[in-house]
Amino acid sequence: MSYEIAVCYGRPNDPAAFDDYYVATHIPLAIAVPGLAGFSWSKCTALDGGEPPYYAVAHLQFETEAALREALSSPEMKAAGRDVRNFATGGVTMYTEQIQSRRKL
Repeated sequence: MSYEIAVCYGRPNDPAAFDDYYVATHIPLAIAVPGLAGFSWSKCTALDGGEPPYYAVAHLQFETEAALREALSSPEMKAAGRDVRNFATGGVTMYTEQIQSRRKL
């Protein structure tokens, strides 16, 4: 079983500034978190053509619950968490996930 942290970003005031800051500054902070086994981020589009509830979503993957717990209490995670206020003008929702099934087809 694996674990993830999902970070869901609301629509920022300036999407281009968000993207620039996120790629140049925030991603390097996030990938420095100890125990990180994978990282992805994506921009959201609503299937019905409307406004999606989130602008972007990031997933930080961990192989074990122990690795997730260690990461959550690390100085690197605290630094990444503090950095969110520097660019996430649309708000942010964060939660953990316990992956029940993952299949490559």
